[in-house]
Amino acid sequence: MLAFAGSVGQSRLLGRHSQKQMTIRRIAANLGVSPSTVSLALRESPKIPRSTRERVRLEAERLGYRPDARLTELMSHLRLSRAPHAEACFGVISFYDTPRPWERSLHLSRIYESMLRCAHHLGYRLEPIWLHAPGMNYRRFREVLDARGIHGLLCFGSPNIHESFPSELDHYAIVTVGLSIETPLHRITSHFYSDLWRTLVKVQELGYRRPGLVLGVYEDDRSAHAFASAYFGWCEHTFGRPGLLPLLRLERLEESILLRWLGEHHPDVIVFVHLYDFLPELVHTLSGNGIRVPEDLGVAAVSHILEGTTLSGMQQNQELMGAWAVELLVARIMHQDLGIPTHPRMEMVESEWVDGKSL
Repeated sequence: MLAFAGSVGQSRLLGRHSQKQMTIRRIAANLGVSPSTVSLALRESPKIPRSTRERVRLEAERLGYRPDARLTELMSHLRLSRAPHAEACFGVISFYDTPRPWERSLHLSRIYESMLRCAHHLGYRLEPIWLHAPGMNYRRFREVLDARGIHGLLCFGSPNIHESFPSELDHYAIVTVGLSIETPLHRITSHFYSDLWRTLVKVQELGYRRPGLVLGVYEDDRSAHAFASAYFGWCEHTFGRPGLLPLLRLERLEESILLRWLGEHHPDVIVFVHLYDFLPELVHTLSGNGIRVPEDLGVAAVSHILEGTTLSGMQQNQELMGAWAVELLVARIMHQDLGIPTHPRMEMVESEWVDGKSL
């Protein structure tokens, strides 16, 4: 009798899966694309162009299609011969002094919005939960998560670059953004080393021969010193010595220190790596001291966001970071990869080049 009941349940599940495939084929036929393209687009896969993903999303909404996260998990667990989860919700936890740090940061808000879109298309909802709420302890936090049926956690990292993830939360699937959590976790981060290397290649192609690196101390720490490593490695590869010019590290934008460094070393272009809040201040400092950009000095910025500035450079891809974080978390749940991983997976997202007016 038990075997019969199980086979009936499996038959119903397979029937729903068949209906899902029929809807995907219908969307594909309506748009003139392949079913695999539709399936990837509905999962917000970066392999599919954004315009195609949007067309698929609109057609799916027109047909009233929305992926069933429970069905997706159940089908995966049937293939893996493991028990399914029944709840389709992820917790979004904060180590900051606010439960919603993305409300204070344009960079984090874009990542969160991408998480929301991807989670919705996969049939999940997101629920912010504040780890440092008044009266909250780790035992209470676990009780809240378990009461709400939450098995997956998304984390935005921490303002403390040496933060440890609490071992008490060892029976959830966890994905964090960035490198600030020291505990080995599955994570999504920008490809800092590649971003700096590609920037140096770009300015060399434009004819610059004395690139100097101006690096924010905070960004240096949060990148695990990848920017400095890329600069020294590129200089040695290109010029045969690890440091073409001395690297300048700045806490903020100390005008006198910057001007003295420029006067002593005469770079023809600076690669400026800092928080995006300091980009307008850099432009103002240079112009206020009679340094014309790009006539006297080229500037290539590497930061979270370059929009709203005139600067050329690398801007982080928050859309992919948010979507990949959700996709990685879903994959970890599918494989029952819970707790602090023995072999954490890191997925690095390369930034996008922005053509401004500073080179």
